[in-house]
Amino acid sequence: MPDLLTADRIDEIGALGSGSPDPAALVTELVSAVDEGRVADPADTGYALLVAADILEQAGDLADALALATRAIAEQPDDNTYVRAVRGGLLLRLGRVDEGLAELSELRPLLETDPDGVHLVDKLTEAGHAEMAVEWLTAALDAMVDRSRTHQHESEDAQDTAAAMIYGLAQRRHDLREELGLPHDEHDTLADRLRDVASHAADALDDGPATLLFWPKPAFDALLARWPALAESYPSTWDEHRAQIERALVDASGLGGGDLGVVAGSVETLAAFAGADPIDEETLDEYADSLDDAGITSWPPGRNDACWCGSGTKYKKCCLPRSRA
Repeated sequence: MPDLLTADRIDEIGALGSGSPDPAALVTELVSAVDEGRVADPADTGYALLVAADILEQAGDLADALALATRAIAEQPDDNTYVRAVRGGLLLRLGRVDEGLAELSELRPLLETDPDGVHLVDKLTEAGHAEMAVEWLTAALDAMVDRSRTHQHESEDAQDTAAAMIYGLAQRRHDLREELGLPHDEHDTLADRLRDVASHAADALDDGPATLLFWPKPAFDALLARWPALAESYPSTWDEHRAQIERALVDASGLGGGDLGVVAGSVETLAAFAGADPIDEETLDEYADSLDDAGITSWPPGRNDACWCGSGTKYKKCCLPRSRA
């Protein structure tokens, strides 16, 4: 009797995939084991079919891949969200758009509840529906950010999970919009700032606060007057700029950043730093790094302390409410 198909062997076949010299033989091995009842752990039957479907999809055999994905769903009715997403993507790629969108739309709420739910937008994108993927990501990101600001999480772990999901949604949306050539918007700027804070936090665990570059009001006005092209990277008003920084710091703290701060920039020191180079986001990031050892204002201040933005108003009446606006 042929050997039983173990989980380790399924993993090995999945790693080989369509890069194997004979992918058809791998598919046959998987499907034969299922048909003959030779899967060592019956709970891995759906997994074996899914791996076979993936190999066929990579090889361009979408119809047979769809048939195996459909079988896999039947084999694991209680844990089939991923394979349903695979099936929805295959339906889209085969031109069965209404069926594919119906399948994926049923799973769409996972974008707000499941850290792995972003695979839904991957299937949309692979099938040529990147614009719809951006719409779904935007709606999920808006909902999660709003929920995080207005509701108390049941536990610290739940808060950390929500923050990590917000980070992931923002980054995936940002990357997709860049691929589509769409102009930078507020959520893209948030994604940039969150990525910067995460990077700073990783690099500076023992070196003081991870910081965001902030422009006091006179400096903000002078910055956009001297380099108008930066209007694409910053909000149109200083109030929106400080609100954006406050929200980014709140989100970063939810991602585990417990040692945060802002560092004030000035047009004079930026011009001296950049010289004749054009001022772009990369230059701004490098400039911010150069300021990390001086002029850092730790965040958050106490509720009754002066606000970090320099307005002279108490934090609780100034930028604290902006994070909830």
